[in-house]
Amino acid sequence: MVTTVTTTTVTTVTTLAAGSFALIAILALIALLVQKEIIGGLQGERARRVARALNIAIVPLLLVFASTVAFRVLDVLS
Repeated sequence: MVTTVTTTTVTTVTTLAAGSFALIAILALIALLVQKEIIGGLQGERARRVARALNIAIVPLLLVFASTVAFRVLDVLS
């Protein structure tokens, strides 16, 4: 009985934590994409450097977003 309760509790907490981390990552991705669009309208060397620096943060978050969407779709299909 204790093993079943412990397993269920760990699974529930892990699922909730993973969902909240995915939400935080998606919100960060949206904020960075908005910043990149704003910076893209500016001219100058500094604006280009900031846009390149934003790419460093955007690319991994896009991977997190793609994997989150893939897992959600697979969850719905199964």
